[in-house]
Amino acid sequence: MTKMAPELPIDVDTETGVWTTDALPMLYVPRHFFINNHVAVEEALGAEKYAEILYHAGYKSAWHWCEKEAECHGLEGVDVFEHYMTRLSQRGWGKFITEAIDLDAGTCRVRLEHSAFVYQLGKVGRKIEYMFTGWFAGAMDQILAARGSDLRTVAEQTQSAAEEGCEVGYFETKPLTGAAH
Repeated sequence: MTKMAPELPIDVDTETGVWTTDALPMLYVPRHFFINNHVAVEEALGAEKYAEILYHAGYKSAWHWCEKEAECHGLEGVDVFEHYMTRLSQRGWGKFITEAIDLDAGTCRVRLEHSAFVYQLGKVGRKIEYMFTGWFAGAMDQILAARGSDLRTVAEQTQSAAEEGCEVGYFETKPLTGAAH
């Protein structure tokens, strides 16, 4: 394993101890702490209900993040999405690779390698990175809205490296049919 310093800018306020990256407040916690809390809530609510809650929260957060980062860095379109995938990868969630993206069609496919969830929980035989799904739709929808498009999307995890016979995770985003998000 080759090590390097973080590629994302991290500033720490000496008075408050607040960490920021690109002017957004951040938290720095051990992976096991976060995932242990995640698993505890999943056990209390059930995976399906927890996934639904996380989808909506993640959607809203991704929208906000993409909006602020696009403004901060003067990015638009696919560049915003790629910046988001880079930053997610740099923050230790895993390595997110955009395999395909078509803003006009409202579709994208993201491959996830080195998932923090899989590293912590192992081969548990099910999709465990459902926390990320809302992130992709929220990012896509913010980018679409910034372009003046009314198209909205929905995302789902189609594969996890936590499943037998799978080495990576996949997420698909496609246009939302029916009621608006």
